[in-house]
Amino acid sequence: MRWQGGRRGGGIEDRRGMGGGAMAGGGIGVAILGLIGYFVFGIDPQTTTQVASSLGGATQQQGEVGTPEDQAGQFVDVIGTNVSDVWTQAMPGYRAPNIVLYEQGTGTQCGYGQAAMGPFYCPADQTVYLDLGFWRQLQELGGGGDFAQAYVIAHEIGHHVQTLNGASGRTRQAQQNASSQGEANAASVALELQADCYAGVWAANAAAVSGGQVALESGDLEEGMNTAAAIGDDALTGGRASPESFTHGTSDQRVAWLRRGYQSGDPAACATGA
Repeated sequence: MRWQGGRRGGGIEDRRGMGGGAMAGGGIGVAILGLIGYFVFGIDPQTTTQVASSLGGATQQQGEVGTPEDQAGQFVDVIGTNVSDVWTQAMPGYRAPNIVLYEQGTGTQCGYGQAAMGPFYCPADQTVYLDLGFWRQLQELGGGGDFAQAYVIAHEIGHHVQTLNGASGRTRQAQQNASSQGEANAASVALELQADCYAGVWAANAAAVSGGQVALESGDLEEGMNTAAAIGDDALTGGRASPESFTHGTSDQRVAWLRRGYQSGDPAACATGA
């Protein structure tokens, strides 16, 4: 993937090397369970805020803000900036999210974030949190590569778009009104597949907004499809879990919606029901 000549926004907050932070009041276990609820069961992490607050909250950290000096950090800056440049053109009133790099764990307004939970977006502070060790996990799962990493970043920023356009709020309401856990999970799947589609929309428009400085190269799209397939609910559970328990979508669904976003280049094509 071509990216090194892309624009750098310089807004990356780098907390790497600061340690994992701590939870005041002994509430770390509850906050971690809240994040597990998000990644495993599709529960919005904003619902953990009240729990974390009642237990004293997470110790807030503040890293250096700018463009990181290392190549991995620069990649996140360029891709995050490019994704937001695409959405600035596509969505009136768009505001870029914050992006935080951390290691092992860090405080967020959605509770205590842990690297074991993977990349995540916290709607309470409108921030994407990335522990770059996740890239190694992607490779172990059968994904990985520059575009695969960019797809993950674009997916998380897609959740920010959903916060701004109201899709996240509608999903929370649908989950609260659901008559069963399966119905609530289906709402989560719709939200996640839409974020995959939004990642495809970004990929289709990346070159146009950057004058070709950020662009897919031969084999990149296939790399992204392989990654989408590797992180489908059925793949991650080895086919042991029932579809009613899925929260992010099957491998086939994730591949299909990423492809749909890329082929259309239009957010309006991402109507998953979210």
